[in-house]
Amino acid sequence: MNVLSNKVAIVTGASAGIGYATAKLFAKAGAAVVVAARRQDKLDELVDFIGHSGGQAVALAGDVKDEEFAKALVTLALKEFGGLDIAFNNAGITGIPGAVTDLSLDDWNNILATNLTSSYLGAKYQLPAMVNRGGGSLIFTSTFVGYTVGMPGMAAYAASKAGLIGLTKVLAVEYGKQQIRVNALLPGGTDTPMGRDFANTPEALAFVQNLHALKRMATPHEIAASALYLASDAASFTTGSAMLVDGGVSINCV
Repeated sequence: MNVLSNKVAIVTGASAGIGYATAKLFAKAGAAVVVAARRQDKLDELVDFIGHSGGQAVALAGDVKDEEFAKALVTLALKEFGGLDIAFNNAGITGIPGAVTDLSLDDWNNILATNLTSSYLGAKYQLPAMVNRGGGSLIFTSTFVGYTVGMPGMAAYAASKAGLIGLTKVLAVEYGKQQIRVNALLPGGTDTPMGRDFANTPEALAFVQNLHALKRMATPHEIAASALYLASDAASFTTGSAMLVDGGVSINCV
């Protein structure tokens, strides 16, 4: 079912994991997709896959911390597909876990710039394009870490991702009258390259899985399905939300 027919979407962090799965799912649902990440080769593979599957996609490689890159992604969407309806600002990093007292200012700034400032930069250029379309859906990838659960050693990551929830709520209020919905997606542990870096031993993986009520990690496709919901008209009255898709990690105490 093409629930995103005639829609145009930007997906950042699209070279792997949740972003990769979401770009494929958006395209399958009928959207024309602009995919973004740092690795051009991986983006080219994704564009080829979408094209061979009957979808439409173009790629632009760059650094989401760069304001000119944020602007260029919107320009590309307008040039190639005539507008912008959906933006999934998903790119992010966990950084190296550790105590605040051991965290350098450069590392702190890099994590906040990648996870939080990049989403502000994306929204800065995405929102006017959506206003011109008469509405849209803006989605940020946040996390349960620092929202419902505190995890040791994750201060910068938690702070950056919690900041996205505040940004979500303010933008939802500011742009609701223009029919732009703004939501944050809060995944639980997900089987992605970044997730496997964190749970990098059998013991660590078992520990992370056991944190969830479902006693497993999510697949990227499961998180992408929730992003599709927020992007689609099925979520037409959903805005300003911090939507947990966390397998019950926030309520599990065993």
